[in-house]
Amino acid sequence: MVPPSDFILRDGEELVLDLHPHWWYFASAFLAAIAAFIVGGAVLAAGWGDWANLLAAAAIIGTLIWLGERYIRWVSTHFILTTDRIVYRSGVIAKHGIEFPLQRINTIFFSQRMFERVLGLGDLKVESASETGTQVFEDIKSPAKVQHEIYAQMEANENRGLDKLGDRFTAAQQAGPTHAAPAEPTVADQIASLHQLHEQGAITDAEFEAKKSELLGRM
Repeated sequence: MVPPSDFILRDGEELVLDLHPHWWYFASAFLAAIAAFIVGGAVLAAGWGDWANLLAAAAIIGTLIWLGERYIRWVSTHFILTTDRIVYRSGVIAKHGIEFPLQRINTIFFSQRMFERVLGLGDLKVESASETGTQVFEDIKSPAKVQHEIYAQMEANENRGLDKLGDRFTAAQQAGPTHAAPAEPTVADQIASLHQLHEQGAITDAEFEAKKSELLGRM
């Protein structure tokens, strides 16, 4: 897989898919070129004159130019899936690009007409919460497999995010200040508490005096 020259992987990011459009992308131009060659050969064999030969030659040259233009567009169009995002790039001189972070993607749909199922292509629709909103990508190879791979990378990306969050929480706990154990109350504090219990009637006079004497004996 060789992504476009202006595509740069981020730190820790890995390339998963780099797809050009399905070959059906330039099939119409290819078929037109074949038809132009067949008609041109027939015109030349029939000997209809120079004007017919010029028209046939112009048709052949025109379809070849069209085919070349479609092929260049095909080569320069990339549907890229990484472990972090979906990236779409197209164009050689005038370039177009769009990007979806995996964590912002909501839903992915794919659609295939009957002949597209036979040929193995279809359209992929990506709905996201980003500014790009909903985007449709046409002529994607094996769109069901691509959809499955995107969902797999979304899940893996979410799990990595949760792991990082857990690591940060653990590190914060380890780096946080340690709380000293509460100091043992002094004799004076205990006598004050004892006096308060006596005032409340929780202990008798005798109990108060006995405990007070015990505490004073520790000093």
